[in-house]
Amino acid sequence: MLMPVTAVYAAVTALLLLFLSFQVSKYRLKYRQGLGINDDVEFQVADRAQANLVEYAPLALILMGVGELNGVSAHWIYWVGIAFVGGRILHAFGMFNGHGGPHKARLVGILLTWLSMAVMAILLVWNVIQVQP
Repeated sequence: MLMPVTAVYAAVTALLLLFLSFQVSKYRLKYRQGLGINDDVEFQVADRAQANLVEYAPLALILMGVGELNGVSAHWIYWVGIAFVGGRILHAFGMFNGHGGPHKARLVGILLTWLSMAVMAILLVWNVIQVQP
């Protein structure tokens, strides 16, 4: 069975991950550091922005994919996907522009991420309740 909606957001998330990974790689090359990070705050920011996406993306995409397979409305999944990807972009933007400190984009980004995952989880449970006899 195809999952075209989830596929779009998985692809966009993969592109964002590649961008963030490139940022980390620039610092790894600059400092010739294969593992870990050093005292450079911008290096730490790049590392955490990438790692934060890696921490949230798998479960968010699994929730969307399971929802799509189980028959949750594609409209809901599109909106959840927009919120998730938008949240991840805002979070990364806030991380870099806030230099790891507080930034409005970072706050809005994490809130959108959490909201999108919570909505998708609720939609999945609701969908299961609706199809059970």
